[in-house]
Amino acid sequence: MKKFLLTSLALLASGILFIAKAQTPEEKIKQLGLEIPEVSLPIANYVKWKQVGNLLYLSGSGPKTLGKVGDDLTVEQGYDAARETGLGIIAVLKAATGGDLSRVKQFVKVLGMVNCTPDFTAQPAVINGFSDLMVEVFGEKGKHARSAVGVGSLPNNMAVEIEVIVELQ
Repeated sequence: MKKFLLTSLALLASGILFIAKAQTPEEKIKQLGLEIPEVSLPIANYVKWKQVGNLLYLSGSGPKTLGKVGDDLTVEQGYDAARETGLGIIAVLKAATGGDLSRVKQFVKVLGMVNCTPDFTAQPAVINGFSDLMVEVFGEKGKHARSAVGVGSLPNNMAVEIEVIVELQ
């Protein structure tokens, strides 16, 4: 019984130490050396996000990177464009949560659209740029259900457009 209690206390202590070492998304962003951009104004008559209950719906966002993957851009450049889009989405999340990214309970659903040629079929590899970044910053909370689709064009010739649904706490 005594050995059981000592083992239980040791496990509890290690769990507390693990929790104490857990990083906030802001700490992770700093550790990774990421630059979060300013939130830009919408380019039309819409809002950047809409909260309904604990769900936060983010409008589609894109990178400064322009072009069609499979023609103007390689898969790697598309991946980088999706990652760039992810940084912009983190900026919107930060604004929507009053500056506290720890309010993100989990990413629920992501729709990634890739501006690509008709014969291009590696859309998931491109949108991985976004998904990988969310897991780097948010850990398990950044994992999400996702669709990655190819489209013939996107506004202003953006390489990708990504929209997100997150649950807040």
